[in-house]
This record gives sequence, C-alpha cells and structure tokens, in this order.
Amino acid sequence: MNYALDPSTRVIDDATIVIGGSPLTVFRVTGAGAAVVKALLDGTELPSHHEALTDRLLDAGAIHPVPDPDRGTPASSVTAVIPVRDGDRAALERLVAGLRAEGVARILVVDDASAVPVAAITGAEVVRLPRNLGPGGARNAGLAQATTDVVVVLDADTTPTPGWIAPLLAHFTDDRVGLVAPRIRGAGGPGWLARFETDRSPLDLGPQAARIRSGTRVSYVPAAALALRRRAFEAVGGFDPALRFGEDVDLVWRLDEAGWGCRYEPTATVGHATRPTLGAWLRQRFEYGTSAGPLARRHQGALAPVRVSGWSAAAWAIAGLWSVPAGTALGAATTAALTRKLRPMRRPLLEAARLGGLGNLFAGRIIAAALTRVWWPLSVLAALGSRRARRVVLAAIIVPAALDVRRDLDVCRNGGGLDPIRGLVLRLLDDAAYGAGVWVGAWRAGTIAPLLPDLSNWPGRTNRARADAATTSRRPAPSPPPAAG
Repeated sequence: MNYALDPSTRVIDDATIVIGGSPLTVFRVTGAGAAVVKALLDGTELPSHHEALTDRLLDAGAIHPVPDPDRGTPASSVTAVIPVRDGDRAALERLVAGLRAEGVARILVVDDASAVPVAAITGAEVVRLPRNLGPGGARNAGLAQATTDVVVVLDADTTPTPGWIAPLLAHFTDDRVGLVAPRIRGAGGPGWLARFETDRSPLDLGPQAARIRSGTRVSYVPAAALALRRRAFEAVGGFDPALRFGEDVDLVWRLDEAGWGCRYEPTATVGHATRPTLGAWLRQRFEYGTSAGPLARRHQGALAPVRVSGWSAAAWAIAGLWSVPAGTALGAATTAALTRKLRPMRRPLLEAARLGGLGNLFAGRIIAAALTRVWWPLSVLAALGSRRARRVVLAAIIVPAALDVRRDLDVCRNGGGLDPIRGLVLRLLDDAAYGAGVWVGAWRAGTIAPLLPDLSNWPGRTNRARADAATTSRRPAPSPPPAAG
C-alpha cells in the first residue's frame, strides 16, 4: 500500500515531529518512527513494522492510502443498487447504461412504490416495493438481494464520470474498509441554481482525500453514490429506515464507531442533478436541516454547529461584543500558552504562533458560518436590538464572501459558478433554509443539541487517546446535511 500526506501535514525537526490531520494533531515520533516518516515523504519503500505508526497517522487523517486501481475488486463482481421513486426514465436508463459500460454485472433498480411502476430496463433487474420505504429502506431492500462482497448504491438522478468506479473499489483491498464515497459535483446546466451548484453544492466535499469521521474536515458523505462492503453494512444493521433524511450520515457514523474504515475518494466523481426551481431547491435545503434533530438523538455531541477551543470562542466574543484589542490580547495570550505544550520542538514559540494564530482565525470563520447558518434567527434578533450586533452579523456575512471573491471570479470566468453577488445571495438563501430546518428538526426531536456549541477543547487538556499527541482547535464541524432524496 502506498500513502500520500494530507495537505495539512507538515514534518519538522528532522522528521521527529508530524503535524497534520483533522483535528490537527501533533505527533512526536521516535527515531525508528522518523525513518518511517522520511520514507513517506520520499515515496520510498516503508521500513518493516511501520504499521503501528502509519495506522495512527491514517486514523488521524494525516496521511491517506493510495491503493492501486488495477489490484482492486473488479467491477464485474460488484452489484449496483439504484433506488427510484417517480424518477426521470431517460436519466435512469443512462445511469444503467453507464454502469454496464463500467463492467458492473448485476444492477438492481428498486422501485420505491412509484405512482407509475418502473417498466423493465435493459441490463437491469427491477424490484417493485409494495409500499414506499424512503431512500434508506429502498436501499436496504436492494442490498438484501445482493450476494457480492461489495455493493455500490447510486441515486437515480446521478451521472457518474467514466472510470469513476475503479478508484473506489481499489480501497477494498484493505479488509478494514467498510465504505468508500466519491466526490459529488453539481451536474451543471442552465440557470442560476445549476451554475451555483457546479461550485457550491452542499454535497461536494472538496478535492482532498479524507478519512470520514464526525467532527473532522469530512464528517459525513451523501448516499447519492457510495461503495459498501456488504458484510460491514449488515453488521451495523444497514440504513435506518426511520430516517427519511440523514440516513446516510447516520450509517457512516455507525460504521466508523464500529471500527470500519470509511474513506472519501475525490478522484472518483459523480454528477448530481440540481432541483429545477428555487422553491424546490430551498425545500431540499430545509429538509436537509431537519435531519439534525434525529441525528443528534442518535449521536450525542456530533451535531454541534461550532466546535472550537473555548479560549478562541471567548477571544472572538470579546472582540465582537466589547473590544477588539481585548479580544486580540486574549487570542495572543492563549497562543503564547501553547508554547509550553510544544517545548520538545526546536522552535516552540514559532510553532505556537503558527498553530494558535491559524487556529484562532479558523475558529472565527466557523463562528461566522454558524451566525449566518444555524444561528441566523438569533443573529437577526440580536441585530434588531443592538448596533454592535449588527456590525458583527454584517462582518460574518461580508468577510467570508470577500475572502472568496477571487476564487468565485476565477470560477465564473471559466464558465462555472456565479458572479460573487448572485453567489452571495444564493449562499444566504441556502443558509437560511438549512438553518430553519435545523430549528424545526430540533423542535420535532425535542432536543437543542444541534443548536449548542462545543467549547470543550481548552488549552492544557491532553488527548488521552493519543499519549504522545497534543491537539489544537483547528477542527471544523459543520452541521452535516444528508444526501439528496
């Protein structure tokens, strides 16, 4: 197995210190471990008995496997499951034809009690359900009829790119891997919404490979397209049919908690159709948000809209609501305090400034996102009653948009995305719809957990799970939307 360093990973002090992963972790390694790290850097053969260190780096997200697609599970020994309810017949036929072209031998189309039953499709078996079970239940019904070790599930409105399946199947050479997900991109098309989703789809988790885990950079994956090890899927009980939204997030978290490896492989891409109207698009976003309440009931602490150091949160609160110099001073003081934890390094003060400073800046962006997304009803109320609160809310809207202007303009010039103004409007509408859904979902589930921040990561606390590691506060934790239904 070959490995690649995560873009966040840095190696310093003659390879005895590794900093990287999500949440960002500082590893102190022995001389033997340094030899492993140097081999990882050089791309040379790893020393014997490297597994203890490479497994820890994999688990932290500091490195990622790069399996050989030519040695992976062949597509001819894979079953594909496609749940559908009142879908586009032509799109379904194109999807089946594409799967056949990839070499998938058996394709099961699960008709989830469509108003007009799905007629026979060349190259696929149609399984008609007598009543509507929802996307999770329909996928369960399809997987129950599969006999292959690996099964891929795809929504009927997806468009996989040629060659997409091989990079996913390559990961299953590792018996510990239970799920692999491709990158989901907006399928494109005319209109504001389609152009927006070519660059801003909530299902698009970015171009970097990742380990999937709650509270990390890639904390969920949508079930629009997944490759599953059937044994792992069955071991955790499959999709929860009681969840009409968020069933995919729940599944991947249960797999991770059960010890199965879950990987995000962005070299495989799948297009996903955009809702045709603004109303349908906003309703989809609202429904995504409603999953937060039921998920919070099942996975305590995983749905916090903000997960940052308490000191970072305090520094930003003081700067926004009272005094910028005072907030800056507190941020500087907590950064300096980090030096004590980094003393074994050659330049602890420099690393503390880098890690603490970037951590505080990243925390500010997470808090700004929460103010305009999950917490927007509270932000509106505060802005109506306080001039200072209005400034904070405006800054939370304008500053992130300004940071993205150059990238948005480049995407727009290349024929994708929208200009920054229209893009900002749709982002705000997206945030408002999703945030409203979170509040409604929390009310229905009888919990406020999806609305509460997690400020439990305070400087000086040691992560006992990693005896030789110290963690910083750079851990993004966006409230995860489920896959499109």
